[in-house]
Amino acid sequence: MRTFLVHTLLLGVLLTNSCGTSKRKPVTTPKDSATKEALTAKVIVPAADQLSAYLPLLKGKKVGLMGNQTSIVGANKEHLVDVLIREKVDLKFGFAPEHGFRGDIERGEKVSNDVDQKTGLPLFTLYGGNAKQDSIVQSIDVMIFDLQDVGARFYTYITSLHRVMELCAKHNKELIVLDRPNPCGDQVDGPVRKDDKFKSNVSYHKIAMVHGLTVGELANMINGEKWLEQGRQCKVTVIPVQNYTHDSQYDLPVIPSPSLPNALSVRLYASLCLFEGTDISVGRGTDWPFQVVGYTNPVYGDFTFTPGEKAGMVKHVEGKGATNYGLDLRNLNPADQKFTLKYILHFYNKMPDKSKFFARAEFFDKLAGTDELRKQIIAGKTEAEIRESWKPELMEYMQMRKKYLLYPDFK
Repeated sequence: MRTFLVHTLLLGVLLTNSCGTSKRKPVTTPKDSATKEALTAKVIVPAADQLSAYLPLLKGKKVGLMGNQTSIVGANKEHLVDVLIREKVDLKFGFAPEHGFRGDIERGEKVSNDVDQKTGLPLFTLYGGNAKQDSIVQSIDVMIFDLQDVGARFYTYITSLHRVMELCAKHNKELIVLDRPNPCGDQVDGPVRKDDKFKSNVSYHKIAMVHGLTVGELANMINGEKWLEQGRQCKVTVIPVQNYTHDSQYDLPVIPSPSLPNALSVRLYASLCLFEGTDISVGRGTDWPFQVVGYTNPVYGDFTFTPGEKAGMVKHVEGKGATNYGLDLRNLNPADQKFTLKYILHFYNKMPDKSKFFARAEFFDKLAGTDELRKQIIAGKTEAEIRESWKPELMEYMQMRKKYLLYPDFK
């Protein structure tokens, strides 16, 4: 659930697949001199920075991309599209995720076909359906996927990954996933979606709410568990991140959306996004989205804020124009934040008329991947009791997850 782009290219899809995954160690060349220094210093090096690892795979091929403003290369944050064009890659088009190519589309708003203003590259929507998707993918030899995920099941970039894999598998096209670190990859938590009744763009996979995977690892899982239509498997190559482990603390070099402007918002996102099934504000329309929580009733606390209009956060702003009372989380240490139900329970317990809390109950259930969480909250269950109920399925998921890890796991 987020918010994002429309005019900056989309890029790559270099993935790995459980039945034919290839982990390539990049060959350092002069053009990768910055990468060489980073590797020596044990700095995390995203796949997109490792040009010599994937440019040879594109030579002589027609290429499509899925990317956005997070698809950057090197310390200068050059867009992957510009790099590929400079390197004479035969780039044919870009696919845009939910928030568009440049990251400036409202959450859930329509993403239309367009042209990248800087390069003239044709852009097409993947989110929301596109009747021409099949012919578009048939026109190329290989797709690249390069989007920065944030580690929560309801973040729709991983739904975009699945759709690209479906198209590539259907038309026998190779997919290259340029992997990036998961900024919340140090945890696996929350309910696992089991029932397809709750399948949606915000709960597309049968994974934990906080899934603990990179997009490359998830691509392998999608293939290995045969989640694509008709049990197809996609020919995936994942270019791995160098020097990354699931214990690594990683601050994103580019914000994934206007509503996630800093490390703290990214780390709090999984815990606070559940509020989007309610009328409680998580700070959209302020300078602190996903860092403050409140509602238009003084019962929720002394801290106040007034949501207005901010770029990328104009629509669907809860509590807009009104004084909201609640919690100020802005001074929390991002590294210490892990998934918790304490915020949602706090607000539910304080609401005078609890029958009005789940204003969008169906959407809340899709976010949760189950209706059990909502029912447990209504029943007055504690966080400890709720966690105990999802423990068996979470442990089963963690065992499955181990088969697809490309990096050392968190302790």
